[in-house]
Amino acid sequence: MIDVATIHQCADPGLKPAIVEKFIRAVGAPDPLAVTVRTGNRVILVTPPKTADDAMELVRRYVGQAMVRVGVTQYPAGHGVTDIAELKPDLVEACANIRMGTALFGKIYRVVTKWYGAPAEGAFGEALEAWKSGYFEGKYVFDEPDPGSLPARKGASVAGDKPAHGEAARPASRPDDGTQQDKEPDNPNKAGIRIDLTGIGVGKPK
Repeated sequence: MIDVATIHQCADPGLKPAIVEKFIRAVGAPDPLAVTVRTGNRVILVTPPKTADDAMELVRRYVGQAMVRVGVTQYPAGHGVTDIAELKPDLVEACANIRMGTALFGKIYRVVTKWYGAPAEGAFGEALEAWKSGYFEGKYVFDEPDPGSLPARKGASVAGDKPAHGEAARPASRPDDGTQQDKEPDNPNKAGIRIDLTGIGVGKPK
C-alpha cells in the first residue's frame, strides 16, 4: 500500500491534497504494478506482473488492442500515445504514476467544474465517474482541453455527493454511463475500467 506522505509528495501540485487523497482512495490500486485490461464489456484476466518489466510487457501487448489501466491511479496507458515505443516505465513507477494520474484527473475535475460554472458540490463525484468511464457529457474526457484554473466559489466544499443549497441538479438529459463506450467499440483507448476499486484506501494522515 502506498503511504499518504508519498501520495502527497508525488501528486500534481495543482490538485488540492484533500482531493488527491479522495481520488486515490476511490480508484487507486495498492500495487504500483497493477495492470487492468478490458476489451468491450469484458475484463481480460492477466497474470499479475511481479516486476516492472513484466508490467510493461503486458501494457505493450495490449495497448492499441484493448483499454489498459495501470499503476496506483489506474492511469489510461494509451492516453496520448500513438506508438507503443512511446510507452515508458514511468507508468508503473509509483511516484511518476501518481504525478501523471493526479495531473490528468485534475484536468478532468476542472472540465467538470467548468460545466457547473463554479466549484460546486458534486463536481468531484462527476469527475470520478468521468475518470472511470472516460466520458463526460458524451465526450471523451481525456482528450478535452484543460480549461485552466477556475475561480473559487466562496464557501464551496472540496467534494460532495449532493448539489449545494439552491444549486440546480444535473439535467436528466445526461447520457447514461457507458453509452458512448458502447457506441465506439473499435476504439480501445476509449473504454472505462470495469473493476471496482472503491474502498481501497490509503487512510488519513495523522
